[in-house]
Amino acid sequence: MTDRLSARETLALVADDLTFTELPHPVRESRPDGPLGWQGYDASRARAADRTGESESVVCGTATVEGTRAVLIAFEFGFLGGSLGERTGDRIEAAYVYAREHRLPVVPLVATGGSRMQEGMIALTQLQRVARQSVLTREAGLAQIAVLRDPTTGGGWATLGAGADVILALPGAQVGFAGSRVRPPDADPTAYTAEAQVAAGAADAIVEPEELRETLGSWLRLLTTPWAGQAPVPVPLGATDLPATGREAVRRARAPQRPRAERYLDDYFGHRLAISGDRCGGTDAGMLCGFGERAGRTIAFAAQAGTATRPAGYRTAARLIRLADRLGVPVLTLVDTPGAANDAEAERQGAGAAIADLFGAVASARVPVTTLLIGEGGSGGALALAAPGNTWATPDSYFSVIAPELATAILKRAPAETERTADQLRVRPGDLAELGVIRTRPV
Repeated sequence: MTDRLSARETLALVADDLTFTELPHPVRESRPDGPLGWQGYDASRARAADRTGESESVVCGTATVEGTRAVLIAFEFGFLGGSLGERTGDRIEAAYVYAREHRLPVVPLVATGGSRMQEGMIALTQLQRVARQSVLTREAGLAQIAVLRDPTTGGGWATLGAGADVILALPGAQVGFAGSRVRPPDADPTAYTAEAQVAAGAADAIVEPEELRETLGSWLRLLTTPWAGQAPVPVPLGATDLPATGREAVRRARAPQRPRAERYLDDYFGHRLAISGDRCGGTDAGMLCGFGERAGRTIAFAAQAGTATRPAGYRTAARLIRLADRLGVPVLTLVDTPGAANDAEAERQGAGAAIADLFGAVASARVPVTTLLIGEGGSGGALALAAPGNTWATPDSYFSVIAPELATAILKRAPAETERTADQLRVRPGDLAELGVIRTRPV
């Protein structure tokens, strides 16, 4: 478990020196012991105020983080466990309204045990209020980056935390919908950690406290400085001559020494950060997604790394494209897969629905999507990531409705006929250009 920092200490950790300014907030008429008349509630609030120096469980304001201005919402766990009450909702709503009025990204620095029992259902309905503000901010095209502190549980996790576009977490933080006092007695405690949430695809990365300002600053910069127009097509890094036969195209694309996605991304971007996970319990190391800096501006990327793509990979790519679309960031996709994973577990994880979701995300994107085929283009599992009308191909790649070997078997041909089948399928880059499937040679 990471050391618990107060709201002010957390703000000092992430904000540039002397830049934090607290925002004004509504002053609600006081009712004795709150909306439920909970005996002793006023005294509890007074003790919390004396102990923490705060008048509520959140501190909201603006600051620059590595030079990028943002609205920061820092929870004070020492104030009644960082719980959400009616006045907490007032402050959070005011912070989000300010962010939209001034076109600023929002950074919730979450540390909460959930909703405030002394306010009953009034406290719980603050989650609807917070969710509404988050949705309005998303619709306004503004980024939300959450930082999960210890603990992040209950409604705070299920709204400000899990609902953010990018989710960072401090190491060892307790993260989960169920807090330690309400979960089953036999529950595995390791499932309720920041590390477990990253592994399950529910959060993007663990960040050490001393690296938080730099990392958060990089994310804020990337998500607020989009590249203007279409993403440039990457320069081919492998072979320069076109393959003579279909079989040769397949052999080249499958060659171990051929440049892969990591090399293309390293060559294309000066700096990049990854998102991870489909927010549905899965990750796929074979789908690389994130945002990168090129000539001082941001381009989003979704790149297959040469393996059979899992359902979580397709869902993560769809998540990336929709986020980039909301923020006005153009997208680069790199296609390289023998096809979608087709094992029984992939079917149980919803392979068809996941691929359909990615097709839909690409088709509905309002920002330009640029695709480069850099290796294998195996059927619909590859096509789902490709931009209609703006797909290019390197000389050491191929695209096919089905692998030549499988086509040969389906046609009941002898294995020796595979080369002829590959030629008939017209899988070479030159063939694809003639067919109008890809554009001509990248420049």
